[in-house]
Amino acid sequence: MLEKDMYDSWKSRMELYMLNRQHGRMILESVEQGPFLWPTVEEDGLTRLKKYSELSAAEAIQADFDVKATNIILQGLPPEVYALERECKLYYEFDQFTYRKGETLHDFYLNVT
Repeated sequence: MLEKDMYDSWKSRMELYMLNRQHGRMILESVEQGPFLWPTVEEDGLTRLKKYSELSAAEAIQADFDVKATNIILQGLPPEVYALERECKLYYEFDQFTYRKGETLHDFYLNVT
């Protein structure tokens, strides 16, 4: 498990590892600034996320570095921490699979199909 008192050491090691990679500064900035917020586009009155092919060159680069940064972090975590992260996602998805007060049976059916 990743111990609290080892966090600073782990953080320093991860930062150095990222900086040592090709385009390391950009990867580290991706971690420090948070995930790339995919832009939206309005099409036929509906708003949707842009496809990767629709991103500008700068946006595509930022999206790519987010993927690299996430990969580096996940590879640096002990397996039990990664398992906890996956478990949290599973619990979140399970919580979304519930009936909400005031929701019709048809609405519930549409949410789960």
